[in-house]
Amino acid sequence: MVSAGSRVATGLRPLAVMLVALSLVGGLVGGLLRAGVALPMGGAAWVGPAITQHAALLICGFLGSVIGFERAVAVRSRPALLAPLLSAAAGLALLAGWPAAARAGFVIASLIFVAVNAVLVARQRAAHTVVLLLGALSWLIGNLAFWVGDLGPATLAWWFTFLVLTIAAERLEMTRLMRRRPGAWPLFGALVALLLTGATLSCPSPERGGLLYGAALAGLALWLMRYDIARRTITTQGLSRYMALCLLGGYGWLLLAGLGWIGLSLGQPTRDLALHALGIGFVLSMVMAHAPVIAPAVLGLKLQFGWPFYLPLVLLHGSLALRLAGGAFDAGLRSTGALLNVAALALFACTMVGAVVSWRMAQRRDAGKPHAGGAGVVRPAGEPEA
Repeated sequence: MVSAGSRVATGLRPLAVMLVALSLVGGLVGGLLRAGVALPMGGAAWVGPAITQHAALLICGFLGSVIGFERAVAVRSRPALLAPLLSAAAGLALLAGWPAAARAGFVIASLIFVAVNAVLVARQRAAHTVVLLLGALSWLIGNLAFWVGDLGPATLAWWFTFLVLTIAAERLEMTRLMRRRPGAWPLFGALVALLLTGATLSCPSPERGGLLYGAALAGLALWLMRYDIARRTITTQGLSRYMALCLLGGYGWLLLAGLGWIGLSLGQPTRDLALHALGIGFVLSMVMAHAPVIAPAVLGLKLQFGWPFYLPLVLLHGSLALRLAGGAFDAGLRSTGALLNVAALALFACTMVGAVVSWRMAQRRDAGKPHAGGAGVVRPAGEPEA
């Protein structure tokens, strides 16, 4: 089934990768410049939009497109590919200085994305598909807010709701066979409702909305820490243990982000903590956790998991701690931490490429060799060790 879904996307894969990469690079450059990192950009015309549209490029142009592409492969539908292609093209339009076209593109892309998730719910009515649909609707609302004039806190709240619910749904799907206490599901539903309420109130009342939103983020972090299978797989080996470390570390940042959001609503200078503990600490930890499993399915590749995957993970968490803790007192440490955040992401990309190369080299070495009892067989990342 995975290979069939991958064949659907094969023809448009290079175009999608190129457009998504442009949004990623633009968003990262804009973020570094906002953090005070001196880059030799030479006054390029796209630098201004990269700075002002940093969040839109990374959340909508990059992450929204990647998630949309993965979902299109899941439903095995060519029309579903329009959503990630449009959102990635809208990111390029932002960098080109065409904000009206970009905002309209994000709205249309999220409309299609909502339809794709509605199809998933129709095919399989389950908790995780419903949460995925709620996440898609949140992206649409955030894009509508961005389209009518960028409503500030409300836009960001809805965009982050999209990411948080999408990740939560992925975890629900991967752990759907786990037995949980009877009160776990009602509590999860209440936390999702609180998150949506906080995002809704972020426009008319940013203070009250932010307070509820932060409480929901902290509550979801504690819920995931308690009920995610990562608490068990942390004691295993290989890919399963690596994923568990990514997940539990990410949940810790999600908790801190919730506290930062609460502090921000109470007038405290915790904006950097609220936004980047969530966007970098939580979201990128989840990306690092799931990419070795999802990327092979979406891109039709196989990779060899190994210890190098821990290097970008350690760098990500260490650099973010430097940025948020040290940066609160020293602008230079904030800039250094931001630069190392990007270095961690670049190192992770290199690690993924190296893992693909390693798998292929191992396959060539093993070609023609006798395999007794599975010895020497390289395990793809999509097949975690027991």
